[in-house]
Amino acid sequence: MVSILMKKIIKALIMLLIVVLFLGTMMLWVVMPTKTNWDIWSPRIRAKTMSTFFGIQGATLLVYTSPMLFIAVLGCVYLHLEKKCEDNHSKRMDIKKSISNRVIAHRFSICYLASGFWDLGASYMIPGKWDLLLTDRILTDRAPQLAAEKSGEKVWEAKLGTAALMLGLVGNICLAFLFFPVTRGSSMLPLVGLTSEASIKYHIWLGHIAMTLFSAHGLCYIIYWIVTGQTSEMLKWDKVSISNVAGELSLFFGLAMWATSFPLIRRKMFEIFFYTHNLYSLFLIFFILHVGISYSCIMLPGLYLFLIDRYLRFLQSRQNVRLLSSRVLPCETIELNFSKSTGLEYSPTSIMFINVPSISKLQWHPFTITSNSNLEPDKLSVVIKREGTWSQKLYQMLSSPSSIEQLNVAVEGPYGPASTHFLRHDTLVMMSGGSGITPFISIIRELIFTSTRMNGKTPRILLVCAFKTSAYLTMLDLLLPVSGNPLDMSHVQLQIEAYVTREKQQNISIDKMNLLSTIWFKPNASDSPIYAILGHSNWLCLGAIITSSFVIFLIILGILTRFYIYPIDHNTYEIYPYSSRNVLNMLFLCVCIAITASAVVFMNKQNAIEAAKQIQNTDVPSQGSWFHNADGELESLPKQSLLQATSVHYGSRPDLKNVLLNCEGTNIGVMVCGPRKMRHEVATICSSGLADNLHFESISFNW
Repeated sequence: MVSILMKKIIKALIMLLIVVLFLGTMMLWVVMPTKTNWDIWSPRIRAKTMSTFFGIQGATLLVYTSPMLFIAVLGCVYLHLEKKCEDNHSKRMDIKKSISNRVIAHRFSICYLASGFWDLGASYMIPGKWDLLLTDRILTDRAPQLAAEKSGEKVWEAKLGTAALMLGLVGNICLAFLFFPVTRGSSMLPLVGLTSEASIKYHIWLGHIAMTLFSAHGLCYIIYWIVTGQTSEMLKWDKVSISNVAGELSLFFGLAMWATSFPLIRRKMFEIFFYTHNLYSLFLIFFILHVGISYSCIMLPGLYLFLIDRYLRFLQSRQNVRLLSSRVLPCETIELNFSKSTGLEYSPTSIMFINVPSISKLQWHPFTITSNSNLEPDKLSVVIKREGTWSQKLYQMLSSPSSIEQLNVAVEGPYGPASTHFLRHDTLVMMSGGSGITPFISIIRELIFTSTRMNGKTPRILLVCAFKTSAYLTMLDLLLPVSGNPLDMSHVQLQIEAYVTREKQQNISIDKMNLLSTIWFKPNASDSPIYAILGHSNWLCLGAIITSSFVIFLIILGILTRFYIYPIDHNTYEIYPYSSRNVLNMLFLCVCIAITASAVVFMNKQNAIEAAKQIQNTDVPSQGSWFHNADGELESLPKQSLLQATSVHYGSRPDLKNVLLNCEGTNIGVMVCGPRKMRHEVATICSSGLADNLHFESISFNW
């Protein structure tokens, strides 16, 4: 008890420190363009950090990079402690945090946009100050009117040049936050209850804003150079200053990504979007060559965490995983069953990225995990609906069992919320459309485990699912594991209301319903079960990678600057090229991350090797559908309980408003996963004020 209390106190202190550091960092963003910062704070900081080891880069590393990385490390420690002390009280507290995470994220995005426009406007009033971050030389510090008088330019031309500079500088602020939402294994998002797939929309918004600012930045400079007769600047690659050619190349790659990221192309021509979006590496390389490593340190924290996550994903994806079996449902849906290490734990609603090299070596697609790590400790399952080109090819391969005996598959993940807390509600209402039922399968299995293994009290469950045809009713077969110990369903209060919208009656034969074909794959000696890439203490390992890699990077950077770059820069006849310095910084950064991450993964790989020796085939699943085999002999009591709890309605859609307002309970959790129209309708009902006991949460993977 004392240990748990101490952990709670430590968690509270860590969170307090995180909040203070984050608010301090945000304050620096706000005061960055002010006269106080440039005349008082910045000179003092630079005077104390302008050492022979880091030069001008030391100030931005200290002010903008180190605090955010320190927050990430503290977040790793906090999440590790949270994982160790998950009692009922902590779950209730974290529930409140998770329910408000969307409000926090939306308010933060509004504050961020306001600060961006503030930086743009305030910066325009004091031009020239930002040049301290871009080069070692102090350039102009005059208003556009004075600059125009001395250079012979017109006032509007001077203002255009200043506006072009400020647009690019503020665009870098977008890059500072752009990579946080797509860093799947980062500790930053779980601190506020967010996941990568739930916050991907913020990445999209930031990407659109950044490319709008960068496009305006480039266009304004082109116009400025043309009207002032400086078109030769377009081909300038300055040795010790800004490289315009690198900026143009960076903008070119950014525009290619931006043009293919709009929904019309992204959803209908996903392969084009996927391949062009991998140009982000070239975009970043030329961006750093354009503005210099010193100014790039402002956006470095998000990129740094993303690079670590990306390299860990690379290491995990190099290993083929053991695919046990696949089950093909009549609704053109596939269930893949993988072997996993018993030490791998994941939360309900988690997702996993899958790659099938025989279809495409580059394409990775996310799918919801339907299995439960408690009910099925040695197996992991995902459900794939036949929709796009990739899933169609996979379905065609697996629907012809005679033509395939082995299937090489690589995975990344699982990724999901740090913890889920459904027990705080006395009633759970889950509403789904089509394949949107898949995240609810994992939740129902988790509640079954809680009631049977832990003797815990579980909320009443109402599952409202809408399907186009009766063939999709076989999705209900996935609610129970296909194998394992007998389950006691007596403590689970489950009611299923299934709606078949396009049929007045069951239009598919029972024989076809029972054709749930199962394919068992031959084992391959090189395959391994899915395991946690960083081991059981994954958060502490991640914190160790962040800390050690950054410290090693600073040491190498300090040695390079002190004994090689510094003597050259202070030579009367020679200045060390900025491009070479930028390339060396990028190289050292990547090498430090690769070395430290590889070392941690290697230390945890022994556990994975031992787990690989424990691979065993599970029992062959039932070939028939329990739901559509009601007239025959039921195989088990759990299946009978599910059948009795299910009502099917043909030719109608669920009356969502009537269902929600007539639902009994003082604390009702409402979860929806399905088409956008359904999500918006449920959200409108919950926020209408007609009932104060409804707590809405949307689960959406459609970005």
